[in-house]
Amino acid sequence: MAESLLFGIAQGVLGKIASPAFQKAVEIYSVTDQIHELENTVAAITAVLLDAEEQQAKNHSLRLWLRRLRDVLYDAEDVLDEVECEALRKQVISRYGGVKEKVHRFFSFSNPVILRAKISHKIKEIREILSKISIEKNQFDLTLRSVDNGVVHTRSREMTYSFINKLDVVGRDVDKQKIIEILMQPDDKNLSVIPIVGIGGLGKTALAKLVYNDDSVKEQFKLQLWVCVPKDFDLKKTIDRIIKDATGKCLSNLDIQQSQTFLRDTIKDKKFLLVLDDVWSNDRGRWEELKALLTQGASGSKIIVTTRSSEVASIMRTHPTTHNLKSLSHEDSMALFKKWAFNEKEKQPHLDLLDIGNDIIRKCQGVPLLVKAVGSLLYTNDEQRYWAHIRDSEIWKLIEEKNDILPVLKLSYDHLPSHLKRCFSTFSFFSRGSKFHSHMLIRLWMALGFISSTREGLAWEDIGVDYIKVFWKRSLIQEVDESESILTFKMHDLVHSLATIVAQDDRSLVGLDTAEIVEGVRHVSFSSTSLEEILNFDGVPPFLRKQTSKRLRSICFQFDVDNGVITGDFARTCISKCNRLRYLNLKNGNFEELPSFICNLKQLRSLILSRNKRLKKLPNNICELQNLLVLYLHGCSELGDLPRKMERLINLRELYVTTKQKSLQESGIQYLENLQFLGLDGCQNLQVLFEGTCRLTRLRKLEIYDCGRQISLPFAELIALECFVIGDVKLMLNQENKSNFPLNLRVLTISKSEQVMELLQCLDKSICNLESFSVYDCPGFTAIPEWLSHHTHLKLIRLVRCPNLSSMLQGIESLTALKELCIEHCGELSKRCRPTIGKDWPKIAHIPRIKHDLLKVQWMED
Repeated sequence: MAESLLFGIAQGVLGKIASPAFQKAVEIYSVTDQIHELENTVAAITAVLLDAEEQQAKNHSLRLWLRRLRDVLYDAEDVLDEVECEALRKQVISRYGGVKEKVHRFFSFSNPVILRAKISHKIKEIREILSKISIEKNQFDLTLRSVDNGVVHTRSREMTYSFINKLDVVGRDVDKQKIIEILMQPDDKNLSVIPIVGIGGLGKTALAKLVYNDDSVKEQFKLQLWVCVPKDFDLKKTIDRIIKDATGKCLSNLDIQQSQTFLRDTIKDKKFLLVLDDVWSNDRGRWEELKALLTQGASGSKIIVTTRSSEVASIMRTHPTTHNLKSLSHEDSMALFKKWAFNEKEKQPHLDLLDIGNDIIRKCQGVPLLVKAVGSLLYTNDEQRYWAHIRDSEIWKLIEEKNDILPVLKLSYDHLPSHLKRCFSTFSFFSRGSKFHSHMLIRLWMALGFISSTREGLAWEDIGVDYIKVFWKRSLIQEVDESESILTFKMHDLVHSLATIVAQDDRSLVGLDTAEIVEGVRHVSFSSTSLEEILNFDGVPPFLRKQTSKRLRSICFQFDVDNGVITGDFARTCISKCNRLRYLNLKNGNFEELPSFICNLKQLRSLILSRNKRLKKLPNNICELQNLLVLYLHGCSELGDLPRKMERLINLRELYVTTKQKSLQESGIQYLENLQFLGLDGCQNLQVLFEGTCRLTRLRKLEIYDCGRQISLPFAELIALECFVIGDVKLMLNQENKSNFPLNLRVLTISKSEQVMELLQCLDKSICNLESFSVYDCPGFTAIPEWLSHHTHLKLIRLVRCPNLSSMLQGIESLTALKELCIEHCGELSKRCRPTIGKDWPKIAHIPRIKHDLLKVQWMED
């Protein structure tokens, strides 16, 4: 299945060659003819790739051919990136000149004659291999296909989100009532365990959530806890997750004994409901250990367990019966299908499509996940022959023969655009049950070159959000929340399994003691978080020293690691051995300096060094990483001066910094013309950002936290600023600054500010672009500004721990776009906004989502 990524890789190669930036690079080094021949060869192979991918399951030789092709296409991408990289270096030298002797030696390969010969040789070598592969394709009798294959045509009408963000649980009312009845039964036991059992995709988690969020259940159990259980039922991780859900505290640094004590104290004498979601392990010993700890709660406490295994259920249950979840009825399945496959505005779906849909739903066998996935897929195309094509696919036989729904879920993957298939595969880099954040994923996609656009002026970050929304529309992600320009979401366990299968030849899950990875793996993600059970660790995972790691493109971690895991030797080995890296995550590192040969990672695009509390210095030649898009240094509390001449990082889009510097002027950050996001956190000595010239004309988001001194901001130059987040910072606000305050903001968040009222006075009520307005921990915030009622695009208002607010905004009723209001511990205002009885409740009752003092008192889905 991994070879299904190949079409996307080939398309990526062709897209790179066609891009204007690459065409300029090709002209500079006079390799136009060679690139043109390479393009023709790749195009000829690409024309039959769709057919090859479909036939590979039945043909071993074809699978081997595709794997060889994959490696050569990756090598082609490397060479093309090298061409572009060298052109960027030439551009920097032309603009800023060379840099000292070391850099002069480093640039010796940029001699046009030497470089042309070197690149020509590499391209020729790849083209010859590809030519042989292209000739070999003839033996497989492959059919030429267009990208659309005459089947996949997206509907011209706009896809809406009206149904996407709903829980959309159909036909489970009886199941819900049965579980609630069990929970409400008087019980002398300290702890009762009720398992919900069913195959993957049947809706066990959705049912548990219906029960968990029921008002009568909330009344019965004042402490409610929800934990996704690690697949191996690791006791320490499970305990830590329960503690985190109960207290909000992450205590992974405690040892197992301390964690157990903390858990006992947390639940002692409290009647709780705990949901242990998606339990796989049948290790009775670990369960008995955990149960013994949980018996410290008050009598009548209950646990709901969701699992696919009846064996697990029998081991864990204390209640006489297990709730075996059945498939949906055909009628309920059709009701769910119509929500996902048809536009709700249509009075009556086309009868021919309904008839075909009826046949398809029978094949889904009452599995809600399948119904949603297939419905979402069919929503994209309302042509009868497309629906018939899905109905008649041979893939349905696998459900009947093997009771395996993954191949049917793969239909949704197969019908994704090729560039999104590569993005989808990266979901496997993260752990099952993870909460995904859009900015984290988009950073990775940018680094790996998965985001591209033919639309002039559209930022990569916005394109990335659009990609995520496509996955949302196709039901490949769930529990999506959009807040303050960031999307968070989860992925069903089965869909995560699909991503893992799709990426299996490209990505490897490793530990700190992994000896070797398979040749051809391009991405590794570490599952280890500590050295607790690893013997003889010398600071470097063994596989990193092997030849098989030289082609790695990304190194990331599924979880935050303990202090001491990412050593200086670890970092040096990554940087010296893996010179094709695009993405390197060394967050929570434990070293004082980065090696100077970091500059050899010419294609590095994302470098994450956050929360390295020993890092004191970055090498100056880090500024020669012209491909770098993202540099994160926040939480590096010992970091002294930043490197000078950071203006040489001409591609940099995101920079997040903690530094001891007094001014950022000397580092040249003010000249980063492509910078989209700048974050400053814990810069206690900072007095001046920049004086004089500032060219941050593309800066869209500025975050400043916990900077001890008064800071002057060049607002007049920040003409593109859309998101301004400020916390525990004092700004220098003179008349000029106030009049130049950014007026095109979409997101404004203020926390721990004594200047809150003065800051809000800077905003001109005639500018009405604001979509999100949040104020946290500001005792000086005494009145919501009247001009806010003119911001008719406003979607979110959050007022948290502002004790001196006395009344709601006048005119809030006119904010018809407002979707969510959060009021938390705001003194008199909290009293006035109490549901139904508060004086200001009638003013806000029209808002679909209202959170009041941590409770969702009104929560309608879109």
